[in-house]
Amino acid sequence: MILTPDAIESWAQKLDEAEQSRHTISQLSASAEGLTVADSYAVQRAWVDRKVARGRRVIGHKIGLTSRAMQLASGIDEPDFGILLDDMLHYGGARLAADAFLTPRLEVELAFYLKAPLQGPGVTLFDVLSATAWVAPALELIDARIELADPESGRRRTVIDTIADNAANAALIVGGQVKAPEAIDLPRVAATLHRNEVVEASGVAAAVLGHPALGIVWLANRLAEHGEGLAAGEIVLCGSFTAPVAARPGDSFFADYGELGTIAVHFS
Repeated sequence: MILTPDAIESWAQKLDEAEQSRHTISQLSASAEGLTVADSYAVQRAWVDRKVARGRRVIGHKIGLTSRAMQLASGIDEPDFGILLDDMLHYGGARLAADAFLTPRLEVELAFYLKAPLQGPGVTLFDVLSATAWVAPALELIDARIELADPESGRRRTVIDTIADNAANAALIVGGQVKAPEAIDLPRVAATLHRNEVVEASGVAAAVLGHPALGIVWLANRLAEHGEGLAAGEIVLCGSFTAPVAARPGDSFFADYGELGTIAVHFS
Protein backbone atom coordinates (compact mmCIF):
# COMPACT_ATOMS: atom_id res chain seq x y z
CA MET A 1 0.00 0.00 0.00
CA ILE A 2 1.33 3.45 -0.99
CA LEU A 3 -1.05 5.91 0.65
CA THR A 4 -0.36 7.16 4.18
CA PRO A 5 -3.20 7.31 6.74
CA ASP A 6 -3.35 11.10 6.27
CA ALA A 7 -3.59 10.74 2.49
CA ILE A 8 -6.35 8.14 2.84
CA GLU A 9 -8.39 10.49 5.04
CA SER A 10 -7.75 13.38 2.67
CA TRP A 11 -9.12 11.44 -0.31
CA ALA A 12 -12.10 10.24 1.73
CA GLN A 13 -12.89 13.86 2.59
CA LYS A 14 -12.59 14.90 -1.06
CA LEU A 15 -15.02 12.18 -2.13
CA ASP A 16 -17.44 13.11 0.65
CA GLU A 17 -17.41 16.76 -0.34
CA ALA A 18 -17.72 15.88 -4.04
CA GLU A 19 -20.86 13.84 -3.43
CA GLN A 20 -22.45 16.52 -1.27
CA SER A 21 -21.61 19.42 -3.57
CA ARG A 22 -22.18 17.37 -6.74
CA HIS A 23 -18.90 18.04 -8.43
CA THR A 24 -16.23 15.63 -9.60
CA ILE A 25 -12.69 15.51 -8.27
CA SER A 26 -9.41 14.62 -9.96
CA GLN A 27 -8.36 11.01 -10.40
CA LEU A 28 -6.81 9.20 -7.46
CA SER A 29 -4.96 6.96 -9.91
CA ALA A 30 -3.07 9.98 -11.30
CA SER A 31 -1.98 11.28 -7.90
CA ALA A 32 0.90 8.85 -7.25
CA GLU A 33 2.84 6.02 -8.87
CA GLY A 34 2.26 2.44 -7.82
CA LEU A 35 -1.15 2.78 -6.18
CA THR A 36 -2.76 -0.57 -5.50
CA VAL A 37 -6.25 -1.99 -5.06
CA ALA A 38 -5.51 -2.04 -1.32
CA ASP A 39 -5.06 1.76 -1.42
CA SER A 40 -8.42 2.09 -3.15
CA TYR A 41 -10.29 -0.03 -0.62
CA ALA A 42 -8.65 1.90 2.23
CA VAL A 43 -10.05 5.16 0.80
CA GLN A 44 -13.46 3.54 0.26
CA ARG A 45 -13.59 2.33 3.86
CA ALA A 46 -12.54 5.71 5.23
CA TRP A 47 -15.26 7.42 3.19
CA VAL A 48 -17.94 4.97 4.36
CA ASP A 49 -16.75 5.45 7.95
CA ARG A 50 -17.39 9.18 7.61
CA LYS A 51 -20.97 8.51 6.52
CA VAL A 52 -21.58 6.02 9.32
CA ALA A 53 -20.25 8.55 11.83
CA ARG A 54 -22.97 10.95 10.62
CA GLY A 55 -25.70 8.37 11.29
CA ARG A 56 -25.86 6.30 8.13
CA ARG A 57 -26.25 2.52 8.48
CA VAL A 58 -24.60 -0.23 6.43
CA ILE A 59 -27.27 -2.48 4.85
CA GLY A 60 -25.16 -4.59 2.51
CA HIS A 61 -22.68 -4.78 -0.33
CA LYS A 62 -22.58 -4.42 -4.09
CA ILE A 63 -20.38 -6.38 -6.46
CA GLY A 64 -19.10 -4.90 -9.70
CA LEU A 65 -16.95 -5.86 -12.69
CA THR A 66 -18.42 -9.35 -12.74
CA SER A 67 -18.29 -9.77 -16.52
CA ARG A 68 -15.07 -10.82 -18.22
CA ALA A 69 -15.39 -7.97 -20.73
CA MET A 70 -15.53 -5.36 -17.96
CA GLN A 71 -12.58 -6.94 -16.14
CA LEU A 72 -10.46 -6.83 -19.29
CA ALA A 73 -11.48 -3.23 -19.92
CA SER A 74 -10.49 -2.31 -16.36
CA GLY A 75 -7.23 -4.22 -16.38
CA ILE A 76 -8.07 -6.53 -13.46
CA ASP A 77 -8.84 -10.23 -13.13
CA GLU A 78 -11.47 -10.20 -10.38
CA PRO A 79 -14.65 -8.29 -9.44
CA ASP A 80 -14.73 -5.35 -7.04
CA PHE A 81 -17.14 -4.41 -4.26
CA GLY A 82 -18.67 -1.42 -2.51
CA ILE A 83 -20.83 -0.73 0.54
CA LEU A 84 -24.60 -0.13 0.53
CA LEU A 85 -26.02 2.35 3.04
CA ASP A 86 -29.60 2.86 4.22
CA ASP A 87 -30.12 6.18 2.42
CA MET A 88 -29.31 4.51 -0.91
CA LEU A 89 -32.28 2.13 -0.77
CA HIS A 90 -35.38 2.85 -2.86
CA TYR A 91 -38.27 0.72 -4.11
CA GLY A 92 -40.04 0.24 -7.42
CA GLY A 93 -42.11 3.28 -8.40
CA ALA A 94 -39.60 5.71 -6.87
CA ARG A 95 -39.17 9.22 -8.19
CA LEU A 96 -35.56 10.32 -7.93
CA ALA A 97 -34.15 13.79 -8.49
CA ALA A 98 -31.73 13.58 -11.42
CA ASP A 99 -29.73 16.53 -10.11
CA ALA A 100 -28.99 14.66 -6.87
CA PHE A 101 -26.34 12.78 -8.89
CA LEU A 102 -23.52 13.68 -11.27
CA THR A 103 -23.62 11.13 -14.10
CA PRO A 104 -26.37 8.67 -13.07
CA ARG A 105 -26.67 5.40 -14.97
CA LEU A 106 -28.80 2.33 -14.32
CA GLU A 107 -27.74 -1.32 -14.39
CA VAL A 108 -29.92 -4.44 -14.22
CA GLU A 109 -29.12 -6.73 -11.27
CA LEU A 110 -30.47 -9.23 -8.77
CA ALA A 111 -30.60 -8.48 -5.04
CA PHE A 112 -29.91 -11.32 -2.59
CA TYR A 113 -31.25 -10.96 0.98
CA LEU A 114 -29.28 -13.06 3.46
CA LYS A 115 -31.00 -14.90 6.30
CA ALA A 116 -27.75 -16.30 7.67
CA PRO A 117 -24.17 -14.98 7.85
CA LEU A 118 -21.49 -16.00 5.38
CA GLN A 119 -17.92 -16.13 6.62
CA GLY A 120 -15.03 -17.23 4.43
CA PRO A 121 -12.68 -18.66 3.53
CA GLY A 122 -14.19 -21.65 1.82
CA VAL A 123 -17.68 -20.29 1.11
CA THR A 124 -19.29 -22.21 -1.77
CA LEU A 125 -22.19 -21.65 -4.15
CA PHE A 126 -24.33 -23.98 -2.04
CA ASP A 127 -23.47 -22.01 1.11
CA VAL A 128 -24.70 -18.82 -0.55
CA LEU A 129 -27.95 -20.39 -1.75
CA SER A 130 -28.60 -21.88 1.71
CA ALA A 131 -27.96 -18.52 3.37
CA THR A 132 -30.29 -16.60 1.01
CA ALA A 133 -33.85 -15.92 2.13
CA TRP A 134 -35.00 -14.45 -1.15
CA VAL A 135 -33.90 -12.93 -4.44
CA ALA A 136 -35.51 -9.82 -5.90
CA PRO A 137 -35.11 -7.80 -9.09
CA ALA A 138 -33.04 -4.67 -8.58
CA LEU A 139 -31.59 -1.73 -10.45
CA GLU A 140 -28.30 -0.25 -9.34
CA LEU A 141 -27.79 3.46 -9.85
CA ILE A 142 -24.11 4.05 -10.47
CA ASP A 143 -22.43 7.45 -10.40
CA ALA A 144 -18.94 8.95 -10.60
CA ARG A 145 -17.56 11.34 -8.01
CA ILE A 146 -14.10 10.94 -9.56
CA GLU A 147 -13.89 12.38 -13.07
CA LEU A 148 -14.33 9.84 -15.84
CA ALA A 149 -11.67 11.49 -17.97
CA ASP A 150 -9.00 14.10 -17.22
CA PRO A 151 -10.12 17.30 -18.98
CA GLU A 152 -6.60 18.10 -20.20
CA SER A 153 -5.03 14.77 -21.10
CA GLY A 154 -8.20 12.75 -21.72
CA ARG A 155 -6.81 10.04 -19.43
CA ARG A 156 -9.62 7.66 -18.42
CA ARG A 157 -10.13 6.74 -14.80
CA THR A 158 -9.04 3.27 -13.75
CA VAL A 159 -10.26 0.60 -11.36
CA ILE A 160 -8.18 2.34 -8.67
CA ASP A 161 -10.56 5.31 -8.96
CA THR A 162 -13.73 3.23 -9.24
CA ILE A 163 -13.07 1.20 -6.09
CA ALA A 164 -12.18 4.28 -4.03
CA ASP A 165 -15.42 5.84 -5.34
CA ASN A 166 -17.34 3.08 -3.48
CA ALA A 167 -17.35 0.96 -6.64
CA ALA A 168 -19.38 3.76 -8.31
CA ASN A 169 -22.45 3.00 -6.20
CA ALA A 170 -25.03 5.72 -5.57
CA ALA A 171 -28.39 3.96 -5.02
CA LEU A 172 -30.37 0.78 -5.53
CA ILE A 173 -34.02 0.34 -6.50
CA VAL A 174 -35.51 -2.99 -5.43
CA GLY A 175 -38.67 -4.55 -6.85
CA GLY A 176 -41.40 -6.03 -4.70
CA GLN A 177 -41.54 -9.49 -6.31
CA VAL A 178 -39.30 -11.89 -4.37
CA LYS A 179 -38.60 -15.60 -4.71
CA ALA A 180 -36.68 -18.16 -2.72
CA PRO A 181 -33.47 -19.05 -4.58
CA GLU A 182 -34.58 -22.66 -5.07
CA ALA A 183 -37.83 -21.50 -6.70
CA ILE A 184 -36.16 -19.96 -9.74
CA ASP A 185 -33.44 -20.91 -12.20
CA LEU A 186 -31.17 -18.01 -11.32
CA PRO A 187 -28.71 -18.15 -14.25
CA ARG A 188 -31.63 -18.08 -16.68
CA VAL A 189 -33.26 -14.95 -15.24
CA ALA A 190 -33.51 -12.45 -18.10
CA ALA A 191 -34.46 -8.80 -18.13
CA THR A 192 -35.04 -5.88 -20.47
CA LEU A 193 -34.53 -2.26 -19.46
CA HIS A 194 -36.78 0.30 -21.14
CA ARG A 195 -36.05 4.03 -21.10
CA ASN A 196 -39.05 6.10 -22.19
CA GLU A 197 -40.64 3.00 -23.78
CA VAL A 198 -37.51 2.10 -25.79
CA VAL A 199 -35.56 -1.06 -24.92
CA GLU A 200 -32.06 0.22 -24.18
CA ALA A 201 -30.49 -2.90 -22.63
CA SER A 202 -31.19 -6.58 -22.10
CA GLY A 203 -29.34 -9.51 -20.63
CA VAL A 204 -29.39 -12.77 -18.75
CA ALA A 205 -28.11 -13.35 -15.22
CA ALA A 206 -25.66 -16.06 -16.32
CA ALA A 207 -23.49 -13.17 -17.57
CA VAL A 208 -22.56 -12.66 -13.91
CA LEU A 209 -19.68 -15.15 -13.57
CA GLY A 210 -21.88 -17.92 -15.02
CA HIS A 211 -24.22 -17.85 -12.00
CA PRO A 212 -25.29 -14.68 -10.14
CA ALA A 213 -24.66 -16.25 -6.72
CA LEU A 214 -20.98 -16.80 -7.60
CA GLY A 215 -20.37 -13.09 -7.14
CA ILE A 216 -21.42 -13.48 -3.53
CA VAL A 217 -19.14 -16.52 -3.17
CA TRP A 218 -16.26 -14.34 -4.34
CA LEU A 219 -17.23 -11.49 -2.00
CA ALA A 220 -17.54 -13.63 1.13
CA ASN A 221 -14.15 -15.20 0.52
CA ARG A 222 -12.55 -11.86 -0.40
CA LEU A 223 -13.83 -10.22 2.80
CA ALA A 224 -12.37 -13.09 4.82
CA GLU A 225 -8.92 -11.79 3.89
CA HIS A 226 -9.71 -8.79 6.11
CA GLY A 227 -11.32 -10.83 8.88
CA GLU A 228 -14.78 -9.74 7.75
CA GLY A 229 -17.88 -11.50 6.45
CA LEU A 230 -21.45 -10.98 5.31
CA ALA A 231 -24.09 -10.63 8.02
CA ALA A 232 -27.63 -11.98 8.21
CA GLY A 233 -30.02 -9.28 7.02
CA GLU A 234 -27.64 -7.89 4.40
CA ILE A 235 -28.70 -7.07 0.86
CA VAL A 236 -26.09 -8.01 -1.74
CA LEU A 237 -26.26 -6.79 -5.34
CA CYS A 238 -24.65 -9.60 -7.32
CA GLY A 239 -23.43 -7.61 -10.34
CA SER A 240 -24.96 -6.25 -13.51
CA PHE A 241 -25.95 -8.35 -16.48
CA THR A 242 -26.54 -5.38 -18.80
CA ALA A 243 -24.55 -2.38 -19.92
CA PRO A 244 -25.30 0.82 -17.96
CA VAL A 245 -27.93 3.20 -19.36
CA ALA A 246 -27.73 6.94 -18.69
CA ALA A 247 -30.54 8.46 -16.61
CA ARG A 248 -31.47 12.00 -17.68
CA PRO A 249 -33.92 14.50 -16.19
CA GLY A 250 -37.42 13.47 -17.24
CA ASP A 251 -36.51 9.87 -18.06
CA SER A 252 -38.82 7.05 -17.02
CA PHE A 253 -37.45 3.51 -16.76
CA PHE A 254 -39.24 0.19 -16.78
CA ALA A 255 -37.35 -3.05 -16.16
CA ASP A 256 -39.10 -6.33 -16.97
CA TYR A 257 -37.69 -9.47 -15.27
CA GLY A 258 -40.33 -11.91 -16.46
CA GLU A 259 -41.46 -14.14 -13.59
CA LEU A 260 -39.57 -11.93 -11.13
CA GLY A 261 -41.79 -8.96 -11.95
CA THR A 262 -41.01 -5.40 -12.93
CA ILE A 263 -39.45 -2.20 -11.59
CA ALA A 264 -40.38 1.35 -12.58
CA VAL A 265 -38.42 4.48 -11.64
CA HIS A 266 -38.67 8.10 -12.81
CA PHE A 267 -36.01 10.81 -12.76
CA SER A 268 -37.56 14.20 -12.12
